[in-house]
Amino acid sequence: MDEAKLNDFMGKLVSDMGAAAMLANIIVGEELGLYRAMADSQPVSPEALAGKTGCNARLLREWLSAHAASGYMEHQDGQFRLPEEQALALAIEDSPVYVAGGAVVVASLFHDKDKLVAAMRGNGALAWGDHHPCMFSGTERFFRPGYRAHLVAEWLPALEGVVPKLTAGAKVADVGCGHGASTVIMAQAFPDSRFEGFDCHAPSIDTATQRAQEAGVDERAHFAQFTAKDYPGRDYDLICYFDCLHDMGDPVGAARHALQALKPDGSVLLVEPFANDTLDQNMTPVGRLFYAASTFICTPNSLSQEVGLGLGAQAGEGRLREVFKQAGFSRFRRATETPFNLILEARP
Repeated sequence: MDEAKLNDFMGKLVSDMGAAAMLANIIVGEELGLYRAMADSQPVSPEALAGKTGCNARLLREWLSAHAASGYMEHQDGQFRLPEEQALALAIEDSPVYVAGGAVVVASLFHDKDKLVAAMRGNGALAWGDHHPCMFSGTERFFRPGYRAHLVAEWLPALEGVVPKLTAGAKVADVGCGHGASTVIMAQAFPDSRFEGFDCHAPSIDTATQRAQEAGVDERAHFAQFTAKDYPGRDYDLICYFDCLHDMGDPVGAARHALQALKPDGSVLLVEPFANDTLDQNMTPVGRLFYAASTFICTPNSLSQEVGLGLGAQAGEGRLREVFKQAGFSRFRRATETPFNLILEARP
């Protein structure tokens, strides 16, 4: 036994356990509005923060100390400060790097632990709709900042000729729309286009409909419960899949249905978690996050459906290209990318 390797591993394991414990603290802080109360980046004592938020000062001292020990906050003379950079990630929901809401996804993994144990001992199936409800709200809040920052400004312009169509008035399907964040963002940006959001999860469709009403785009953004292989409509100019195709049991069948539903000159926008084509290439912090999430969410959901291809969240461009090739598409390319996403385009 190499004692140095053992010590290194124990250090890493303790660090990861601390990170997991901090995620629970992040969820608490987000729910109680503690980060928002510190978003001005001014030093504050536990007692002063308690006065602003109505929380217990002694527990706040422990919570703040955990953040200081983690490097999430600054501490000096009994005062705690949330720096501007951390506030962008933890306190400001309109920030493109806001992640505090997405930490709720991690909470759902612990809620669903017994379900995954049963799936591991069985056929591997755990359907999306069988997760704890915080999975659905957390997923929306995790992805929405990136969509808001990149979708209209970068991803759609990277596609061939799509923005002029959307500006003039296009017909768009958002397949696997979830709570409708991506649909609403596009509808706000392109008022002459019409958008149809489809998802197999009925509660998500209800939430998406409410989101469209709140955003004032419900006259041009509609939502309905359908799977990726049976949604209605033809002659779509654009069909989108936002972080969902790899979760499907039959992604080839979904792509084949899209090919039939597209106009001859239509396009598919495929947004997927960033991944290279091999495990060795994905041994990164982002790869670790997505593999871990895929164990609980993406792969068991695929295995719960017909075909059960089980692409997983780290499918990579090569496997996704093969999906669309098998479905009958003739063109497939990487349009652009971010550290968290591949943005791919498929054409008939």
